Amino acid sequence: MTKKIWSREADADVADATPRLRPRERIVTTAEDLFHRYGIRGVGVEAIAEAAGTNKMTLYRHFGSKDDLVVEYLNCKGKKSDEVWAEIEAANPGDPIGQLLHFVRKAAQFIAEDERGCDLANAALELSQTDHPARRVIEEFKAQHRARLANICRAAGATQPEILADALSLLIEGARVNRRSLGAGGPSATLVPACEAMIASFGVDLTGRRSGPPTGGATT
Repeated sequence: MTKKIWSREADADVADATPRLRPRERIVTTAEDLFHRYGIRGVGVEAIAEAAGTNKMTLYRHFGSKDDLVVEYLNCKGKKSDEVWAEIEAANPGDPIGQLLHFVRKAAQFIAEDERGCDLANAALELSQTDHPARRVIEEFKAQHRARLANICRAAGATQPEILADALSLLIEGARVNRRSLGAGGPSATLVPACEAMIASFGVDLTGRRSGPPTGGATT
C-alpha cells in the first residue's frame, strides 16, 4: 500500500501558512508541520519546497539533502521541548514535586490533543538505518531528557529516581501508542493518575498535591 503523501490540493492551509518568513525559515517551518502530519517518509523535498512557496534549488541551497533537513527539524523539536522544560521550572521554582507533576500533566495534555505523538520517537521508528545522521540527534536528546527527568525525580525524594524516570517514560510512551489505537477516550486518558500512583509508589510525598485534569502545553 502506498503511503499517503502531502499535496497542495489536499492541504491548502499548510501551503499558505508561512508567506512572510525568509526562505530558510519557511522551509523549516513547513517541514516541521508536514513531517509531523505525514511522517518523514511520507513527504518529499519537492512537496516541502512547494508548500513553502519556494523551489528545490532554494531548499538544497540551504540544506544539502533531505537528511540535513530532517536533522534540523529534529533539532528544532528538541529545542522546543527544552523551552517547555524551562517553563515547567519557572512555574514551579524550587519545587521538584510540582515540576514532576507539571511535566506529567503537560505530557497528558499533548497526548490528548495530538494523536501523532512525539516527533523524535516517530522519527526513530521511520529511520531504521543505524547510520542515519538523525539517529544521533534522537539518541542524544532522549538521553538528555531521561537524565533531566531522573534529576527531578531525585530532587523530589524518589527512592530509585532512575527507575522512576524510566517507568514514567514507559507509561508516557505507552499512552502515546494507545492514543493512536483507541483514541483520546481510551486508557491513555488515565495517564495522569497512573503516573501519580507510580510517583507515589517510589516514596514521593504527594499529600495535597494530586492534580486535576491536565492543562496546557506539550513535552517530548
